[in-house]
Amino acid sequence: MKYIANFITFFRIIFVFSLFFVESLSPQYLIIYFICGTSDILDGYVARKTDSVSNFGSKLDSIADFIMVIVVGVTLFRVIELPKFSYIWIISIILIRFLSIGIVMVKFKTFGILHSFGNKATGAILLFLPVLLKFIDINMLTLIICIVGSLSALEELVIHIINDKFIPDLSGVLSLFK
Repeated sequence: MKYIANFITFFRIIFVFSLFFVESLSPQYLIIYFICGTSDILDGYVARKTDSVSNFGSKLDSIADFIMVIVVGVTLFRVIELPKFSYIWIISIILIRFLSIGIVMVKFKTFGILHSFGNKATGAILLFLPVLLKFIDINMLTLIICIVGSLSALEELVIHIINDKFIPDLSGVLSLFK
């Protein structure tokens, strides 16, 4: 029982790579994509319900999230033409994310990505991206994702700069002042 959540997370890491072998946005792709996305929600829930939350599990979840974003990004770039304005913006968000990870590694001697409200909001938008593409113009959707992603990346960066310890489940910058 103790390791079920970590098994779910590990499964996501392995399973997400199968997205490279199916046609992007095909029914098979969407099934794999939503299984991986659901496992991201499920692993934390299972860990809390089985009282098996661990530092290792939190790091594994962050690694799985990171890998999933990269794999999904690569596979979707094959079939979605993003608006020209977004390329530099997306690269800037990625650089801010890498800077945050670097600060955590140097300052706190660990690997970690916050499970903040902003990061969860960004993750939720990205999770529903294939569905949202059917209803929202790609230019508007890209703008929304870039704004939310920028705000969450900058918030995480500020938290790592001003905080004196790494707290992976910090809900946001305002919770530092409670």
